Amino acid sequence: MFARGNEVRRPVVAGVFYPSGAQELESTVETMLSQTTERKPCRLCGVVVPHAGYPYSGPIAGKAFSLLAHSNDGPNRIVLIGPPHYVPVRGIVAPSTRAFATPLGDVVVDVDAVESLRDAGLVTIDDTPHTPEHALEVELPFLQSVLEDFSIVPLLVGAASPEQVARVIETMLGKRTLLVVSTDLSHYLDYATAKRHDLATAGTIERLDYTTLGPNDACGFSALNGALCAASRCNWTVTRLDLRNSGDTSGEQRRVVGYGAWAFTTVERPEHC
Repeated sequence: MFARGNEVRRPVVAGVFYPSGAQELESTVETMLSQTTERKPCRLCGVVVPHAGYPYSGPIAGKAFSLLAHSNDGPNRIVLIGPPHYVPVRGIVAPSTRAFATPLGDVVVDVDAVESLRDAGLVTIDDTPHTPEHALEVELPFLQSVLEDFSIVPLLVGAASPEQVARVIETMLGKRTLLVVSTDLSHYLDYATAKRHDLATAGTIERLDYTTLGPNDACGFSALNGALCAASRCNWTVTRLDLRNSGDTSGEQRRVVGYGAWAFTTVERPEHC
């Protein structure tokens, strides 16, 4: 066993990125999930979702998470990957905590999975970048609203190759394991320029091109490139669910942030690809 720091990671953006009250948060998430008519695909392997404040990116994230709503055979483990915004990370870093808290309750960390990744030399354990980070936290209330019982493997991806990230994803794949990639797209361009830039990024994602995306395209480009690499190896198909920016959701179009949602699906879903 690795030595644990705080047993439960406390939320850091409750009341800022999303409501801090459980009832208001639950209502907010349910509203965002209900704004879509998407149906759950038969063999969903993963989703790509944004991670900004809910008034800005929540409706886009809802398009992806709604695919899991009311599912009788939904995942019971989420491999949740995204970028560190505040503490530089080399490679892929997992926390030592046993759970992540939100106003809706605690989300259990699959400690055995984290330990197996650590023992295989695929990740390191460090709470420092996880403590202030919002990229993974903001996805949890959505997951809590659509899944009955699940655990997470929370990973922050810094300077890592697509192949390195893909190996972690492939190691974790299983019949009831879902990949969630947390990333926003372009940052602080004007509305028209952002739309063009994000449309080009969407094309790259949908070609499963894991060699092209950089920090100007997506803040979580390392995690996203790794997911695209895994998708290419596993013969997944990627489908766009939504592509907008904060100019669409907030009305302010001088400096916007891009948001997209995609689903990874497959015809066959083996235990391991």
